[in-house]
Amino acid sequence: MRNALREFVLDDDGLPESDDDLVALGPQLRWRGDGRARTVRRAWLDTFDWRLYRAGLTLELATGRGTAELTLTGRDGAVVAAQPAGGPGGRLRWPALLGALPVGPLRERLRPVVGVRALLPVARAASTVHELRVLNSDDKTVARVAVDRMSVSYPARTALPPRLTVTALRGYQAQADKLAGILAAARGVSDPAAGALEAALEAAGRQPGDYSSKISVRLSPRAPAVTAVAAVLQQLLGTLEANVAGVVRDIDSEFLHDLRIAVRRTRSALKLAGDVLPSGLAGRFRPEFKWLGDLTTPTRDLDVYLMGLDAMAAGLVAASPAELLPFREHLARRRAAEQRQLARGLRNTRFSRLTSEWRDALAGAAASRRAKPAAGQLAARRIRRAHRRVLADGAAITAESAPDHMHELRKRCKELRYLLEIFGSLYAPGEHWQAVRELKALQDCLGEFQDTEVQQGEIRAFAAQMMDERTAPAATLLAMGEIAAGLAIRQRQARSEFAGRFREFASAASQDRIRAMTEAAAL
Repeated sequence: MRNALREFVLDDDGLPESDDDLVALGPQLRWRGDGRARTVRRAWLDTFDWRLYRAGLTLELATGRGTAELTLTGRDGAVVAAQPAGGPGGRLRWPALLGALPVGPLRERLRPVVGVRALLPVARAASTVHELRVLNSDDKTVARVAVDRMSVSYPARTALPPRLTVTALRGYQAQADKLAGILAAARGVSDPAAGALEAALEAAGRQPGDYSSKISVRLSPRAPAVTAVAAVLQQLLGTLEANVAGVVRDIDSEFLHDLRIAVRRTRSALKLAGDVLPSGLAGRFRPEFKWLGDLTTPTRDLDVYLMGLDAMAAGLVAASPAELLPFREHLARRRAAEQRQLARGLRNTRFSRLTSEWRDALAGAAASRRAKPAAGQLAARRIRRAHRRVLADGAAITAESAPDHMHELRKRCKELRYLLEIFGSLYAPGEHWQAVRELKALQDCLGEFQDTEVQQGEIRAFAAQMMDERTAPAATLLAMGEIAAGLAIRQRQARSEFAGRFREFASAASQDRIRAMTEAAAL
């Protein structure tokens, strides 16, 4: 495997008629063409939320005559891993989950970055590549230069300036370095401002990393609260809509996850700060977003079960993971049915009417002339109120408190978390990060307590369904019972950890941080 030594961009105006006469190399080096030009189809792959790009990695699929190779490179262009692109059933089709890739170093290198997300094309191009050899005075090949004339076909049609890639041959690094120096000084040759992927996207009017599920609206503390809340809600609508196609096509589970987060944040914003919007707006749309949340819940719950089943199976002692196969198949059948219902719901007129009318309503709210309260003042009041409620409800929980009290506290924590996210840009990043971190530790404990309780009940319900359908072998039911017992143990552990987690969240330092953050933005 050879790594490229250097890459350059050619000025179209300075191109010679023949690649062999590209640049005068002097008496010690000369060009020689290496056969006819070849055509290469390229696709750059990433997840919908750009996990590879954010990790400093680029994955390229290059397809030529009878060949297809995946190459993973780092930010510096060095090859990290490469392998043929054929999957277990032949040529891969995109989007594709990691399991579709052949077993090997590339898949293992991608796994911790990509996770459960599918890989899909973020750009496509076709290249005409002319290979040149560079010979020294002894007629020895010291380097290879590829002249790549690329036309982008996706996300928009456009042509890019030709690119030169210099690759050194073993034992001739010094002479290849000299060649790179000659090219760097030549007229009409320059260093690329960006890699081929970035150049293709920029030429097509798109930026890598242009999607994130995080709220990124920059708010001013003195801006009217109504325009601030409307701006956040508009971005959440954009996030919701960006994920609809992926949910309907069932590309990967994270499309639904991100869509649900956008819906939950919207519902929380309407509940906790919707009174600053024009009269009646929050009350009009809250039932519709509740409908949307309810529509998406069954599929997501089954996704969580299926993704966690391997970990549950790994903890079995009396049973074996193989004995859970009928349970897995039952969950998969249920999920397929719920996914069909979800896709129909997102295609129907109720959903399209909701998004259209919500967009128009937010545009009207953003144009409101209501100047008070200011965003910083509203955020301070609502965050303090939510924070006081979490402190009061948490302090009231004892070892004898009913599970419902823990569940209610979890809801209050979610409300505080969403407020901190919605108004997060008003606060110093470090202080805001620490406040969210302390809250998240408490939320994780409460979530583990509630989720394990709910899952125990659902396991019993699944077992009853499978018995009714006559798809439940005795060994599978026993294995499911062991999983339920393990969930009960985890729930007790979460309950025992609660007091310590809440004590950390309610510490004087944590309370002072919330107070100082909100006061600074409210001035």
